[in-house]
Amino acid sequence: MVCMVSRTGRELQRYNNLGCRQVVGCIPYRYKKGSDGNKTNELEILVISSQKGQAMMFPKGGWELDESVEEAASRESLEEAGVRGNVECKLGKWTFISKRCGKCYEGHMFPLLVQEQLELWPEKNVRHRIWMSAAEAREVCKHLWMKEALDVLVERLKSPQQQKKEDVLPCFLI
Repeated sequence: MVCMVSRTGRELQRYNNLGCRQVVGCIPYRYKKGSDGNKTNELEILVISSQKGQAMMFPKGGWELDESVEEAASRESLEEAGVRGNVECKLGKWTFISKRCGKCYEGHMFPLLVQEQLELWPEKNVRHRIWMSAAEAREVCKHLWMKEALDVLVERLKSPQQQKKEDVLPCFLI
């Protein structure tokens, strides 16, 4: 058994040159399995509840000075959603103002092809996770910038070039 805890504090937090806090997130996804146990083309997206309420979103959090953007994305998915997998090519970068505190943020989003779903994870007691269709995930997601990232992912996965690939390879170019 591995002991895991979420990182806390903002001592190592990154900010861009405009003073916006940099956050990183993932859209965890997988392909549904058919009754025969084989993967289908039906996409499933994992959404999680916020810590302080029932709003649904994708795992995201601060990008810290001692980690790459991909490491931060992977860490957030593990801490908040209890999933591990392959961090793929960046979906984009969004600048937004937090409605709650009125501060500027720069959000970087990545797809995460889920390879493992853990039964125990650091934020299990404060979050709920639910697999759903991309359309349902878009409907319930609280943040417009995350919905836009989901749209980019869905379009990317629909492209003819992408559909021909057996496995999606990780991409670390940003």
